[in-house]
Amino acid sequence: MRFKILIILLFMGAAAKAQTQEDNLIKDLIESLAENLPEDYDLSELEDRLVFFKKHPINLNNTNAEELKSLFFLSPLQISNLFTHIKENGKLIDLLELQSIADFDLITIQRLLPFVTLRQSDLVDKINYRNISTLGDNDLVLRFGRVIEKLKGFTDLPGSRYLGTQERFLFRYKYNYSNRISASLIFEKDAGEKFIRGDKQLLFDYQSAHVGIYNAGRFKKIIVGDYTLQFGQGLTLWSGFSFGKAPDVASVAKKDVGLKAYTSANEFSFLRGLATTVNIKKYIDFTPFVSFRNLDGSLSLNSNDDEVLATVNETGLHRTATEIKNKNSISQKIFGGVIQYQKDNLSIGAIAYHSMYSNEFITGTQSYRHYSFTEKKLTNIGLHYNYSFKNIYFFGEGGKSLNGGLAYLNGALVSLSSKISAVVLHRNYKKDYHNFFNQATAEASEAFNEKGFYAGLNITPVKAWNISFYADYFKFPWLKFRIDAPSDGYEILGQVTYTPTKTFKAFVRYKSELKQQNTDLEVPINYLDNVKKESYRGDVSWQLNKSWSFQNRLEISQFKKGIVKAEFGYMVYQDVDYSPTLSKISGNFRVAYFNTPSYNSRIYAYEDDVLYNFSFGMYSGKGFRNYINLKYKIIKHLDVWARCAMFLYKDVETVGSGLDEIKGNKKTDVKLQIRYQF
Repeated sequence: MRFKILIILLFMGAAAKAQTQEDNLIKDLIESLAENLPEDYDLSELEDRLVFFKKHPINLNNTNAEELKSLFFLSPLQISNLFTHIKENGKLIDLLELQSIADFDLITIQRLLPFVTLRQSDLVDKINYRNISTLGDNDLVLRFGRVIEKLKGFTDLPGSRYLGTQERFLFRYKYNYSNRISASLIFEKDAGEKFIRGDKQLLFDYQSAHVGIYNAGRFKKIIVGDYTLQFGQGLTLWSGFSFGKAPDVASVAKKDVGLKAYTSANEFSFLRGLATTVNIKKYIDFTPFVSFRNLDGSLSLNSNDDEVLATVNETGLHRTATEIKNKNSISQKIFGGVIQYQKDNLSIGAIAYHSMYSNEFITGTQSYRHYSFTEKKLTNIGLHYNYSFKNIYFFGEGGKSLNGGLAYLNGALVSLSSKISAVVLHRNYKKDYHNFFNQATAEASEAFNEKGFYAGLNITPVKAWNISFYADYFKFPWLKFRIDAPSDGYEILGQVTYTPTKTFKAFVRYKSELKQQNTDLEVPINYLDNVKKESYRGDVSWQLNKSWSFQNRLEISQFKKGIVKAEFGYMVYQDVDYSPTLSKISGNFRVAYFNTPSYNSRIYAYEDDVLYNFSFGMYSGKGFRNYINLKYKIIKHLDVWARCAMFLYKDVETVGSGLDEIKGNKKTDVKLQIRYQF
């Protein structure tokens, strides 16, 4: 009965935040990636880009491909078509002219308009003390959070326990002057870590900083401190965040931005040292870099009593005695360079870099690790390209680890007509391809030991309707964790979206994924069972007036392994947002009910949060999920956010497991954030 009532509620009416086009796009992207990200993954760099360009719009008559790639909703083919249009017809006179450019549909133009202009920037970008001190943008964020209930790890246990306090803390300061100078300083403490001056801590557990100078003669970029490198299709050299398969089928063609300052609180995927991009000749840029970092690793002794590296810890958590012992236990040194040629519609790049570690890697005795990296030093080389020809954008990359295997991918984006676009991608990553900065499109979390073919379609038959579809077939030639034989599988997704006005959007989505895994049955010889996951989603969002907007969602999940009976779960939520135009206070809340038989049929959903912080709840078990967010503008440049979120489970005596276990049936998380702009 309750399930029927919730379905009626879903299609009768109210729910979610009055979000802008870009907010909804970020939400779709995050939900498609949520299953492969840790719960507290910092995705602030996504919103950082949009916030900056909203304040300092891009002049479409005076920009470049790299700058437009930062607007991640533009496809490479759209960017290429824009430059071709300007080259053939001269500078844009009016933004409405975008409608005449191939592949610039109405939705793309609506997304683009808040971030672009045709007027020259009124910022004085001459670098001198007066301009730097008076015309720069300063952004200071302080965030505090904690789980109200006491976790088991914070009790006085005789064995492993959390040695720090339960609070989470973030300090983030960012400076930008006319996109010529940037700087940042970040301190972060996770729950369970010591607050200040703990073991192996300088101040907080994590600190990050950078200073960047841009467009200084031949030097396009100079960054000292923490930075990321994103080149080609992510096969040879890509650090920081990366998109994969998503309802936006064109997202499999990565949009590399080269050298970029790192301003995230994620503690693993970045480099630390010095990097620069210099124009050595017309159309040719060179990016040399050097990085020195300490990583967390679990060391053990081999037969010669030498310390060897068993695993690298990517979480950045230092809460227990063991985690603190493993902190900064290995050193990583990297140096190399990237040379790129770019003229008109052609871009070609070559990458080479060398990595050195203080300890040798060991593989373990498991068969699936037979081809894992086992040395101290690693050299990677790669070639990447992209080329636009009329209505086709070709892209690809090949990578090689010296003394290891080869990996390559090739693809194309094609505009078949004004209403239909397509993308195809073929990939082949050898089982002994070794790379620590590899984020190419793949079904697995890392691009090795995989072959696959991806095809997607985007159809806009009439103005208000959009149909997206992709299918991906993949094969793993060698063994994997919990898969004791070569295996294969597929993933398909279809979505139909109806957007008759700017204030109403509805879509339905179906996703199916089939993989293989060792059977759970007790048998003399292990064999592989098919594991199939399916989800059905219906979503309606609409705006009542300038102050009130709503969103409703129903999602059903199905999980089946082998001959065991399939299990079904569902989740339904209602979001309400109140954001009056001139009021100092705004907010939104969610009421959700979920019922899934086990973790296997879990459901992920994006959750609104404080600025620069993204959440995606994992709904597993049976119960309610509620949260409320409030924002109050104290004065012109000072804002305060508050959030309270609660899981209330039914028919359980504890929540969580291990050191994160909570006695009782609820888990409550609170946050307070202050932002000051000056």
